[in-house]
Amino acid sequence: MERKENDVPRDPVYSKTVLEMLTVANEYCLFLEKAENYDRQDVLLFLQKICPLIYIKASLLPAIELNDEDAAEHFVTEEEWEGVFNTLHLKFGEDDLYYFIDPYERSHTDAVKASLAENFTDIYQDLKDFVLLYQKPRKVSIEYAVYECKRLFETRYGFRLVRAHSALHYLLNKEGDKGELHDLLETL
Repeated sequence: MERKENDVPRDPVYSKTVLEMLTVANEYCLFLEKAENYDRQDVLLFLQKICPLIYIKASLLPAIELNDEDAAEHFVTEEEWEGVFNTLHLKFGEDDLYYFIDPYERSHTDAVKASLAENFTDIYQDLKDFVLLYQKPRKVSIEYAVYECKRLFETRYGFRLVRAHSALHYLLNKEGDKGELHDLLETL
């Protein structure tokens, strides 16, 4: 009996899900590397739209069993990180800092201060390392890239995405809220 191409189990590291995550991660990184060429509003709107895509695509990544954990490589240098951070910090200006309640803190009620620029740059670092490691010609590097991208989503950049996206939503919509609040106060 002849096997059809569709009957062959596909390697999960080359799946459509992984390739879509790779595409979104690459777009995110390329945009942040050129963020100085865009005005603040364009940066905010780009991040508003791509953050949910990153979250969805990363949450769909397959679980990968590693054969060689020595394939770990990191590519983003401290200088590159600082360059992206400084650009974003300047774009966000006084709106860079925001506060959130961390459910893992003991008090559960004390607000924690965070930086949009730092969060988005940390996400950049994780995703850029994923993109570059995935491009290595060794299968073990590709497997590790997918494994690490999924692991870091679950333990690090997934949390940053959610918190920073919430702060972005506020920044992009706070003017409307002020108007509604003002209208409400006028009626009282």
